[in-house]
Amino acid sequence: MHAHAPEEKLVPHRLVKAPTGIKGFDEITLGGLPAGRPTLVCGSAGCGKSLFASEFLVRGIREFGEHGVLITFEETPVDIITNVDSLGWDIPGLVNEGKLALDHVVVDRQAMDENGDYDLEGLFVRLQLAIESVNAKRVVLDTIETLFAGFSNQTVLRAELRRLFDWLKDRGMTTVITGERGDGQLTRQGLEEYVSDCVVLLDHRVVGQISTRRMRVVKYRGSAHSANEFPFLIDSEGMSVLPITATSMDYDVSDKRLPTGVAALDEMLGGGYYEGSCILLSGSSGTGKSTLAAHLAEKTCQEGKRCLYFSFEESPKQIVRNMRSIGRELQPHLDSGLLQIASSRPTAYGLEMHLVKMHKAVLEFAPDVVIVDPISNLNTAATSEESTQMLLRLVDLLRAKGITTLLISLVQGSGAGLETSGENLSSMVDTWLLVRDVESYGERNRVLYVLKSRGMRHSNQLREFLITSEGVDLIPAYLGSEGVLTGSARLAQQQREAVTAAVESDLQRMNRLKLEQKKRALDAQIEVLRAEHLAAQEELERMTSDQRTRDDVTASDSAAMNLSRNRQ
Repeated sequence: MHAHAPEEKLVPHRLVKAPTGIKGFDEITLGGLPAGRPTLVCGSAGCGKSLFASEFLVRGIREFGEHGVLITFEETPVDIITNVDSLGWDIPGLVNEGKLALDHVVVDRQAMDENGDYDLEGLFVRLQLAIESVNAKRVVLDTIETLFAGFSNQTVLRAELRRLFDWLKDRGMTTVITGERGDGQLTRQGLEEYVSDCVVLLDHRVVGQISTRRMRVVKYRGSAHSANEFPFLIDSEGMSVLPITATSMDYDVSDKRLPTGVAALDEMLGGGYYEGSCILLSGSSGTGKSTLAAHLAEKTCQEGKRCLYFSFEESPKQIVRNMRSIGRELQPHLDSGLLQIASSRPTAYGLEMHLVKMHKAVLEFAPDVVIVDPISNLNTAATSEESTQMLLRLVDLLRAKGITTLLISLVQGSGAGLETSGENLSSMVDTWLLVRDVESYGERNRVLYVLKSRGMRHSNQLREFLITSEGVDLIPAYLGSEGVLTGSARLAQQQREAVTAAVESDLQRMNRLKLEQKKRALDAQIEVLRAEHLAAQEELERMTSDQRTRDDVTASDSAAMNLSRNRQ
């Protein structure tokens, strides 16, 4: 009988992550890269691999206190310092402070001995010295695939690379390894076979002469991750990744109202827009959509709130000048910092780049209101379906942050065709306003109505939309026998009704005079009758009095006669 060794109990081990500090990347990876393990960052030339690796080191030092080592196989330290100088990263300062070690490995058969079965022992020694010199926790190998061009025995080299990655892992180094994209595989030399913990794929594509950078986490062992592609931006502050908004809809809502800047429109909506809601304002060209947007921007700033205005048609100076003609003064709010206008051509970037820039601007400016004017112009940079997806992601982001959003949509044509959203956003928005033209009497006039407004009682009436020197005025639509009347037709109808009312007033006055004359004639007749009645009554009373007198005389005479007879 042989004694069996006691079975070793397995203890659950939670994967520890090392945050990169790269905006958005730590969010999509739920914390960053696997700490103490190697990560492969691969992609085609110019996609941002070296920048990702450099930012991983610099932010690790500055934000998380983890020193780093950068081993390059292509660029010299001077090249690296020059490349990142525009980003404000003081690489020489970090090196002088003992926080960053740089080493350039020249891949040359003369520099590295190859005697039969060679190894990378020299690289191990240099790497060990660099790590110990700064007490590093992070290591970058950029681009290690260059080794394959310097040595003939690639079978041994592959074995040495596997040993190198294991060596770094045993020492707890959080390592980023960059590699060039290959045909039919992630890297030219199949480095993904050796790095099994985390693989990040960067892509720089050009479609329709517009370039877009995207990122995808191909695999992440021991951690949940999204397999979706994420756009990212490289600018003066480094790399910014835009996560796709979560599918959950657990964002907060508000019962507070935000004035529209037009009193009559507030009345139609029962007090204004809900804060944090999404409003779609659609209409054909020249119907006053940007004018309504300017009213909202001005009113928001007047209340001490911040407004971010994205314009894809006009420059900030154009907007300020044009809105001044209708009494909307935006320049003071630009000067105070409450209003920010970001103008760009839709074709200047791909949709994803626009989305990243807008996402970044929202995070930096922290607005209460965002205006996008017009969203329909984004179709020139991509297909309608792609622009719809981009806008849905933008709306989700703004809703999650409780930002009131006004989307302006330019639609073609008139009539019933306007009641369809070219960007298919109608089901996503809370309030939908439509401004359209009405042609009559040889002129075009505007009317506005509310197609829908969720969660609030709102007017179902058409309002005539007037743009005056003092701004927008909405007046009740005038209903005539032929329907809604606006402009000259309304004025003409009002004049006709005024004339009719005047004629009717004259007829009523004449009838009133006739009645008064008849009444006076009747009153005169009554007076005559009353006088005749009084005269007859007086005559009757006189005759009665005379008769009574005669009766009294007759009675007296009769009594005297009787008395005389008795005496005889």
